[in-house]
Amino acid sequence: MARPVWTGVLTFGLVTVPVGLYTATEDHTVHFHQLQRDTSDRIRNKRVNERTGRQVSPDDIVKGYDLGEGDYVVVEPDELDEIAPGRSKVIDMAGFVDLRAVEPVYFDRTYYVGPRGEEYVKVYELLRAALQDADKAGIATMTMRNKEYLTALRAQPTVLIMHTMHWADEVRDPADVLDLVPDRRTRLPSQELRPPGS
Repeated sequence: MARPVWTGVLTFGLVTVPVGLYTATEDHTVHFHQLQRDTSDRIRNKRVNERTGRQVSPDDIVKGYDLGEGDYVVVEPDELDEIAPGRSKVIDMAGFVDLRAVEPVYFDRTYYVGPRGEEYVKVYELLRAALQDADKAGIATMTMRNKEYLTALRAQPTVLIMHTMHWADEVRDPADVLDLVPDRRTRLPSQELRPPGS
């Protein structure tokens, strides 16, 4: 059995269900290692100071935000911990929407959601069945790997599925990307609007 990539609780009102998230997809891309030609020697990347050319210890590396013209705001690891989203282990359901109302471009990654014990299967199934019967998605927020996510929780016939979603400001407007976007007011002959094969 696979190990969950995240564990915590799913909350809706007064209902709390301990759950785990499991990656729903797998990457079949072929991955290569870099080798020195004519040997089986692996090539490793090193962190090198670009000015001196010397290798730098991980303990001597900090993060910096580029202000431009070579100026940086340096942030220490403990400062990052302080400003990172909470390490909450809660999927907090805020409400429900018609799943068809959510444009697919907002979906990012998909996870199976499973109960974390036999004693939670009944309440898990009640939530799954309610979402399926209503044909709705639960909209929630959660924190994973120090990042807050907007999520959509929906039912499949035997399991709950969670999609992490892009925030509205992360989705680009087609008019900003495409050179030509048809105007909805463009008149088309009615015979051209018939579905193919009709």
